[in-house]
Amino acid sequence: MPPNKSFQIKSKIQELRKSPAWRQATHFTQSIAAIVMASICILAITDVGRTNRPTTSKVHAENHSASLFGALAAQTSSPNSLGGRMPDSFDQDVARVVADIDRIEADTLSQMDRTSLDRQGQVHTLGKLLIFDKHLSVNQNEACSFCHTPETGFTGPIQSLNESTVSYPGSVRTRFSNRKPQSYMYAPCAPVLHYNDLQGDFVGGNFWDMRASGYRLQNASAEQAQGPPTNPVEMGLPDSACVAYRLSKAPYRKLFETVWGADSFAIEWPHDVEKVCATPGPPPENDEHPVHLSTVGRARADHVYDEFGLAISLGYDLFRGQARCNECHRDGGPTEEPLFTDFTASNLGVPRNSGVQIYYENRPDQHGYTANRLGGAYVDTGGGTFLRTLRSDSGQLNPDAGWLKLAPKFDAKFQVPTLRNVDMRPYPDFVKAYMHNGYFKSLKEVVHFYNTRDVLSKCTPGDPGEKVTCWPGADDPTNVNKRQLGNLRLSDQEEDAIVAFLQTLTDGYKPPSHVNLAFTSRLKM
Repeated sequence: MPPNKSFQIKSKIQELRKSPAWRQATHFTQSIAAIVMASICILAITDVGRTNRPTTSKVHAENHSASLFGALAAQTSSPNSLGGRMPDSFDQDVARVVADIDRIEADTLSQMDRTSLDRQGQVHTLGKLLIFDKHLSVNQNEACSFCHTPETGFTGPIQSLNESTVSYPGSVRTRFSNRKPQSYMYAPCAPVLHYNDLQGDFVGGNFWDMRASGYRLQNASAEQAQGPPTNPVEMGLPDSACVAYRLSKAPYRKLFETVWGADSFAIEWPHDVEKVCATPGPPPENDEHPVHLSTVGRARADHVYDEFGLAISLGYDLFRGQARCNECHRDGGPTEEPLFTDFTASNLGVPRNSGVQIYYENRPDQHGYTANRLGGAYVDTGGGTFLRTLRSDSGQLNPDAGWLKLAPKFDAKFQVPTLRNVDMRPYPDFVKAYMHNGYFKSLKEVVHFYNTRDVLSKCTPGDPGEKVTCWPGADDPTNVNKRQLGNLRLSDQEEDAIVAFLQTLTDGYKPPSHVNLAFTSRLKM
């Protein structure tokens, strides 16, 4: 698509918004969201409880895992990093998560008959089925929930990866993304991405770099849901039409048609569609849409893809002081909900995490795809990259030509995540990763960094005292936030008190007897 055409999206969307059909569709979506919110929240809590219980069923390893990782396991590693090698427990960890996802999907499929006559139950169940359906990936082995499970606050569920590669494998198990899975709890609360002239800041969108702007669907989380299925390093489908094709073969097809229309899948599929949709993306440069459909068929497939995004979004939505934390992680004020984020972006000066798998994906895989030609020289420039992008692996475009000039100001900045459920974990010793590159492995490390980044001496990664008495420099020093962190002058006890407060932000939190609630309540005021 020529650049000038890609930047006409905004004006066309503005025209569309004036139409009665757009207003009707918007009203319809908002009505469904309001109706089903309470029931899905209850279901999410139930799922967390079930997932936390030990699984006694036999776990079957995935077909692709062992064979695909022979090459990676043979790569050399640095003394302080796996350096491209997978943890020894990788196959077992992946199989465990897939088994949990299969169980939840099977439980949800069994609910269809009980909910088919109830509008609330229909949307409720459909959203959940889409989140847990692994058949929407190229190798039919990776659901959305593979990287976002309930018991971890809808972020990464595999401790060995949180401690090492941080990023998670895609449907092609040798392909990894460049960032840790971002929690999508409360993601539907993010507004459509916009530039606030008064603040001098971008607000809204989804993904770490905000690229799911929400411009086209007027729903940031719906556009976020559309990213992973066609991202070569995630679910890996070569064409968005493959989502519609796989949905047309799903056991819940009738439920989808009940919610979105009986003619949703009235598409004449080409004879090779099965083969095309089983071929990992990206598509060939000379064939952007390898599923060759008629004009009418492509329009209908695109419509199903949009409905998929909106349905997933509904599922997401319905699952849902001195330290200066509140300046970005808003805890509520007049007209505000206590979501503990302001939906802006910032460069905190986080050090490089050499364990991120993307640094080792500089050679073609078995399909000829190279995820990162720069290898170890790659630097993740966050929001700046998105603002300069006409197309990404996830197909997300900068929707506003006027924003292009702002790109340098947002280089190396990443979205401020919500602190809700920041400590949610399946068991007390489970290790989570924090920040876009997963450099930190505990809330204590995060708070200590905020407090002492500019005070402690500098060191190199792996040096004795790293993360305790010294810090490596920023992975990208461009636009580092020096106003709100770096030297907070907190004592060690005060750092611990902030950690204790953050632990109370878990939905359904029950305070342990040892927490000093009097102190943490003063921090919240």
